[in-house]
Amino acid sequence: MADAAHAARAMWTLFEPIHAVTYFAPEAREAFAEAGLRGFWRGYFAGRAAPLGPAGAAVVTASFFNFAPAFVARAIPAVWDLISPQDALQVRLAGAQATLYGLLADRAAEAELAAGLLWQAIGELDFSGRVLAAANAALPVPGGESAPGESSGLARLWQAATVLREHRGDGHFAALAAAGIDGCEAVVLRCCMDLRREDMQQVRGWSDEAWDDALAGLTDRGWVGADGRLTSAGQAAHDAVENATDRAAARPWARLGADATAELAGRLTPLAKACAAVVPYPSPVGVPVPGGGG
Repeated sequence: MADAAHAARAMWTLFEPIHAVTYFAPEAREAFAEAGLRGFWRGYFAGRAAPLGPAGAAVVTASFFNFAPAFVARAIPAVWDLISPQDALQVRLAGAQATLYGLLADRAAEAELAAGLLWQAIGELDFSGRVLAAANAALPVPGGESAPGESSGLARLWQAATVLREHRGDGHFAALAAAGIDGCEAVVLRCCMDLRREDMQQVRGWSDEAWDDALAGLTDRGWVGADGRLTSAGQAAHDAVENATDRAAARPWARLGADATAELAGRLTPLAKACAAVVPYPSPVGVPVPGGGG
């Protein structure tokens, strides 16, 4: 399983950019705006939470883990008065599909093959304890006749990447909780390593008071030094969570096997690099640039 855990981290860097176009690409944002969800966060919370049904703020906050409850409550549940979860799912997929068509139109056959391998890795995974992954896995798999000028293979690729992304994320949140790290502390801890407070605090909705309290708590644990950077103990704590996340995300790649996983990595790499063109780096979700770098 150690090799599969190592593969889980490598594969994350390749399927995450494909999923992430739904947050950063103009086509995806415009799809939500045209559906009446003006402002980035209405589309974000509606699209990502829609697989859960018309969930309330408490459920969405718990599922997304590192957003401030008051920040979530600005969009949820009021967004369900503007769009139904079913319609939000259709808009989300249409926006992602349009984005991928623009980025990968000349790689449609490769995308189709990669999608098939991703769904093979997903297979009949046990999603116990993985609420967001289970909700996404329960959605119909795109297929059949696709809209003119678009490819259902690109939609299948995006949805497979989304299931695996939320599968990994659910495991990551469990690893953080097991380590005694709450949502705000998780963001602060990462910023003390390689992200910037000014980039992350606002987009996760934490107040200055909550942020400073989290920083003080991490300092008291010996994880952050007087310079605001991770200590060796803090780095070890971070690494332990990441290692636990990789182990928890290993099963799809153990299922697929080393040879097929290597084949998939080869097919995904150029697709991920193309999608990375619309994803900001350093990434707010912490994923490094596909193919190396950070």
